[in-house]
Amino acid sequence: MALYPGNPEVIFEEQRGMTSVLTKLSFGTHTGTHVDAPKHVFEQGMPVEEMPLMSFIGTCRVLDMTQCESMLSTEDLKQKNITSGERIFLKTKNSFSDQNIFSETYVYLDGDAADYLAGVPVALLGIDALSIKQRGSNDTRPHTAFLGKNIPIIEGVMLRDVPEGRYFFIGLPLRLRGVDGSPLRAILLEENPIQVTK
Repeated sequence: MALYPGNPEVIFEEQRGMTSVLTKLSFGTHTGTHVDAPKHVFEQGMPVEEMPLMSFIGTCRVLDMTQCESMLSTEDLKQKNITSGERIFLKTKNSFSDQNIFSETYVYLDGDAADYLAGVPVALLGIDALSIKQRGSNDTRPHTAFLGKNIPIIEGVMLRDVPEGRYFFIGLPLRLRGVDGSPLRAILLEENPIQVTK
């Protein structure tokens, strides 16, 4: 898979015992599909294990933003009528790039657009890039606007084959104590698939 420049290398090291095999894993907390916790950008921010699990379970909406060339603006998002409390996933041209190669020209979220979504406010924001912020930019609002309000950011979501629409989202981070983020397995199901029976 592609790695954001500067992130730790992914290493799988198989270790064989007399009767079994185990694998030693080494990778960063922001590898592949992952969540950013407030501690990612704020020294005293909430670590990943303190984020409410219900943020990561529930209805969501995937928005097709593939018409945007380089960044997502406030005007692009206003056309989608986003409402308070929604979990939003942004499908961009990133979904159709080679997932094994990091692209410097990925589509990112503009700072003003981040302020807009955090002000709605959304409950969670996901994007199909390994970062929501433009690489090298001094504008940190795509992170700070959300994480300053304890709104989780999920980056590196695989949305290539997902049409725009409503879904039921499950994407639990690992229970890692005191850290800034975690890989997670993001699953989108047809809306309201879980039936409660008496």
